[in-house]
Amino acid sequence: MESPPVLLTPLLFSFGRYSSLAAPRVLMSLFFAHYAHRSLFYPLRMRPSSKRNLPLPVFVSAVIFNVYNTYIQVRSVSHYTQYPSSWLLSFQFILGAVLFISGMAINITADYALISLRKSDTPRVSESSRTYKIPHGGLFELISCPNYFGEVLEWLGWAVAAGSLSSVVFFLLTVSNLVPRAVSHHQWYVQNFREYPRSRKMLIPYLF
Repeated sequence: MESPPVLLTPLLFSFGRYSSLAAPRVLMSLFFAHYAHRSLFYPLRMRPSSKRNLPLPVFVSAVIFNVYNTYIQVRSVSHYTQYPSSWLLSFQFILGAVLFISGMAINITADYALISLRKSDTPRVSESSRTYKIPHGGLFELISCPNYFGEVLEWLGWAVAAGSLSSVVFFLLTVSNLVPRAVSHHQWYVQNFREYPRSRKMLIPYLF
């Protein structure tokens, strides 16, 4: 589902007007790193029994979105936006890169914590042959969905670092997708675990 960006990013980037410049190369390296991890490395950590079978319409729509979004993001950075030679030293890029890398680290750490949780002896409930447990440690002590928080932070960083309309739209689409999912996850935890910490927020530490 997330493999199209891994295949399309280097291909589309090679045809970009500014693909030989440093700023577009670094920006697309950040974009590529996210999807390389999601499609190549993350699946290797998952047990076969934990992989969900998505409904075909959901799978197809996700693939179409990733193909279209990859085209838009890559073309915007490599062909339609001419970054100054000093862009990589600008406050805007550095701030965006820090946000992106921090978000990616949070996302990866939280995802792997959830994978490890399935192997632990933490109290659990079962639903439709699946087992669920209360995650603890790190940002899980503050919010229910640090994996979503990390991804939102990633694409906020991307929007700041790339500074394009397409990157901002992608960030807003990410928020519109993950906020409802975070709310749903949090409510499910509260309803199914009596001992679930009521102090935990849904998505943003201390705020929401």
